[in-house]
Amino acid sequence: MSETPGWSSPDQQPNQPQQPPQPPPGYYAPPPPGPQPTIKPGVIPLRPLGVGEIVDGAVTTMRKYPVLLLGAAAVVAAITQIAGLLVQLPFLDDLTSVAKLDPNTMTQQEAMDQLARGVTGFFTGTALSLLLLLVGTVFLSGFITVVVGHAVLGRPVTFSQAWEEFKPRLLPLLGATLLSGLVVTIGVILCILPGIYVGVLFSLIGPALVLERCGVGTAFTRSRVLVNGAWWRTFGILVLAAVISWVISWIISLPFGLLGAASNGFSAEPTAALSVGSLVLSTIGAIIASTITLPFSSAVNVLIYVDRRMRAEGMDIELQRAAGHGGL
Repeated sequence: MSETPGWSSPDQQPNQPQQPPQPPPGYYAPPPPGPQPTIKPGVIPLRPLGVGEIVDGAVTTMRKYPVLLLGAAAVVAAITQIAGLLVQLPFLDDLTSVAKLDPNTMTQQEAMDQLARGVTGFFTGTALSLLLLLVGTVFLSGFITVVVGHAVLGRPVTFSQAWEEFKPRLLPLLGATLLSGLVVTIGVILCILPGIYVGVLFSLIGPALVLERCGVGTAFTRSRVLVNGAWWRTFGILVLAAVISWVISWIISLPFGLLGAASNGFSAEPTAALSVGSLVLSTIGAIIASTITLPFSSAVNVLIYVDRRMRAEGMDIELQRAAGHGGL
């Protein structure tokens, strides 16, 4: 099985041939005088990255591997959105029963009972959709991590190759995602700021676990070590990626929302948004938006990890060797 080379952490490289001394983690050596050559075998230059280069690298990866990234994202988005919609549809009449209350055929108590069933079914569908979204997002983020690992080195990769590399990491990544989500949730409950801090601190767990092929506990440690000293920069890039994703999602979803409103005659009734036509159109918009935003966000996350390793551990030298440039 072919694996993405060059990603082992510093403590995962025993019995290696003698190498020239490497700078310690966190060491920032000044570049030699004069213009420096840019080595770019793949989607990013193999040196510490600027914010724009991280965003551009994510977009370039999507353009270079559209079938792999957009195709996988479309399947995940379609499954999660359609499953939630199918569970919710049977309960729409119950959910709108109060608005349609007819004293001649239904008492207020009967309408409230139907409303309770509708709310229960609606939230059941939402919960199912969120659960499927969690599993789908974990799969997609890990799969994209492998693809980006190849893209950084400019190496082609097929779906089967990426899946074979990622498959052993799927369950550990799911466990790490649930655990980190629990930790972040506890932090948010205690106070919002600790939740945000912990969320950023552990934001690189996925790339570390998949590319370094380490355990869950080690992935938490690796993320904390890599983000340490660069929390604000990591936070800023993640927020930027989230804003870009939100804008893209809003632009794509807006026409479908307008079409849904038009199908109901632009009714001001609150229940108009719960019509079958409106929900179907919003689901289509959500699928299209997620197909673009999920790969983008995941690719940005991986490239933040790559940038942190190049900055803190001199990983750019190892990547240049792996790309066949002899570390020049």
